[in-house]
Amino acid sequence: SPMTYESPAVLKKNLFSLISEMQTVSHLFVKHPEKDFSRNRKLSFSDTIQFLLSMKGNTISKEWLDFWDFSPDTASVSAFSQQRQKVLPDAMDYLFHSFNDTFSSLDTYRGFRLLACDGSDLAIAHNPNDKDTHRRHNSLERNEKGYNQLHLNALYDLKNRIYVDTVIQPGRFPNETKALIDMMERSTIQEPVLLIADRGYESYNILAHAQEKGWKFLIRAKDLGSRGILTHLPIPDSGGFDCTLSLVLTRKQTKEIKSQPQRYRCLTNKTSCDFLDPVTNPFYTLHFRVLRFPITENTLECVLTNLEKDEFPMEEIKKLYGWRWGIERSFRELKYTIGLTNFHAKKVEYILQEIFARLIIYNFCERIITKIVIHQKNRKHTYQINFTVAVFLCREYFRNRIPPPDLETLIQKNLLPVREGRKAPRKVRPNSVVSFLYRIA
Repeated sequence: SPMTYESPAVLKKNLFSLISEMQTVSHLFVKHPEKDFSRNRKLSFSDTIQFLLSMKGNTISKEWLDFWDFSPDTASVSAFSQQRQKVLPDAMDYLFHSFNDTFSSLDTYRGFRLLACDGSDLAIAHNPNDKDTHRRHNSLERNEKGYNQLHLNALYDLKNRIYVDTVIQPGRFPNETKALIDMMERSTIQEPVLLIADRGYESYNILAHAQEKGWKFLIRAKDLGSRGILTHLPIPDSGGFDCTLSLVLTRKQTKEIKSQPQRYRCLTNKTSCDFLDPVTNPFYTLHFRVLRFPITENTLECVLTNLEKDEFPMEEIKKLYGWRWGIERSFRELKYTIGLTNFHAKKVEYILQEIFARLIIYNFCERIITKIVIHQKNRKHTYQINFTVAVFLCREYFRNRIPPPDLETLIQKNLLPVREGRKAPRKVRPNSVVSFLYRIA
């Protein structure tokens, strides 16, 4: 059956009505409920939120003039800074989740919501006094300036191309396993979920949490010979395979347990497992498959999954894991097209406002773009929407500068050819924060 997406007009109406509702109870989203936003000023709570959402990569003064359509009686930039300081970071977090709750008819694959989990570092303004976010390239060199980072952990819906949840951690102490478990625990998704994740997420605790939550998982593991989960499992030591296991986790170290390494896995106190308790629950059984398959002529990949063998054979698992790349692509779009590399704030609590604002706008744009049909004519290449131009148009639509019919027509006109099989070497270099002095006119 054809999917019934929200039209751009409905998406926009939902977003603006949520902002209006928040304005009516703005005392819940500010630091000093008895006085913040209580007086009638030029800049309301709603204006502050809308401006955070409409920010791009320019300096605040240019963005501000543009937001007010270059009106001579525009409030000052300082007025905005004072108003944003009153807003709790939770306000944008609340708006992000509330806006997501308005999406209807979300696409699934064989009944599953496909959620990928991954993390990405965000460069923020240099501040050596912030011990939580300040890092050094070389901890031994005393004169090294160092840099500051936040770590964004995200759950991303691969079929609907939207961010479902996020946990933001200080860059110096990121804990991706804990972030994923927190997001799983608070998820209210009703449909069956298939969680797809890369090597950093292979842990007994994550597998146990997914099993308890009733989620399916597909997690890449470190290959044979590496120090990972596969080290002590009863599986072949080379070649491709597909083994189904039932493994009993315990912290007990009795002779009987040690004599059956095929069945038991003894965890040390350093290895966390939230479902083991020495008194009430000394054993916990995990059911999963371990697959190893070739991805190129001379490399193999290992994955852990609890999808049924008869319904999801090896080729299907291989295809599903390949879709995980969608979250990597989304990080690139979020950073360089939506502008998550260009923060306007220097303090972490205001940067958090901007991160959630970018996630909201990303979801707003993707819900519009995903719905638009491209008419493939008889041409050499298949064509896709030019995402950068489409995001620019969606933002102008958010600002009431383009009517809905024109928005769809303009997006359909800006296309790019899909050129299959293109590869470029990966350039790995540390990203530094983009200062206002170097932003475009």
